[in-house]
Amino acid sequence: MKAMILAAGMGTRLRPLTDEKPKALVPVVGKPAILWNIEYLKRYGVTNIILNAHHHYEQILEFFDKNSALGVEIRVRVEPEILGTGGGIKNTEDFWDDESFIVLNGDILTNIPLDQAYAHHVDSGAPATMILHDHPPFNKIRIDSRGPVKDIPRTYGTSGLAFTGIHILRPGLLNHLPGEVFSDIIDCYRGLIQAGETIQSFVARDHYWYDIGTPDDYLRANRDLSGKSIHTGPRAQVHPTARLEGWAVIGADCFIEEHATVRRSILWDGARVRKGEVISDTVLTPLRAVKLKTASQGV
Repeated sequence: MKAMILAAGMGTRLRPLTDEKPKALVPVVGKPAILWNIEYLKRYGVTNIILNAHHHYEQILEFFDKNSALGVEIRVRVEPEILGTGGGIKNTEDFWDDESFIVLNGDILTNIPLDQAYAHHVDSGAPATMILHDHPPFNKIRIDSRGPVKDIPRTYGTSGLAFTGIHILRPGLLNHLPGEVFSDIIDCYRGLIQAGETIQSFVARDHYWYDIGTPDDYLRANRDLSGKSIHTGPRAQVHPTARLEGWAVIGADCFIEEHATVRRSILWDGARVRKGEVISDTVLTPLRAVKLKTASQGV
């Protein structure tokens, strides 16, 4: 089985963190987001993965040069000019065979059962299946009682369902996407629905799902996936007089000096907390500290 991870975005909502790294390499509980997604896809039998890259693409190429033994074949398709979700998928047309394939947004983390969704898609015969869930305030997609998508409004509302960022496509759908230009796959779906084609849905329930697209959502994902406890990466040094309060994710090679305090925060690899410093509700990188509001509000 094959899959694509969409990883070319500029990560504008996650700035200033994405000024340093592409969103695919932002660490979540000490592990780059892209590895969470690769491991997720592997669990459901995916053996070949392609991902697109644009923003800080050199870092992504370097990452896979250094991490080649992942148990799946990985290809990176660099986009000199960003192509969007539709254009990015169209640009990988030569990668697919005659089987349906999975497309996954690179900024989500989830345990949605892909085997069930894939079987549902195959049985439906539809050119594409969108995996949806009930997730206010992002609900807007309307489906009928049999499952096909009826409408994809352009604004969020109080009804409908939310798109999880995961869909399953038959290769023939790529014939509806223009080549070598920017396009949006959701606009393609809207056009097909208006033309009377069926875009199927699979409604996921009883799962976790995190969008790490904003700093506060990124902090929430780290908090929950760390088990709201202390996670310490390899070679991190914490002085005996330092205090770790609540939960914290401390990356590899971090150094927390004497009488410092870290609470409800994420320290990227190589970050340093100086003597007596208090780091609270913050993402601390070797270059900057990004103060967040989520944790301090008790979320």
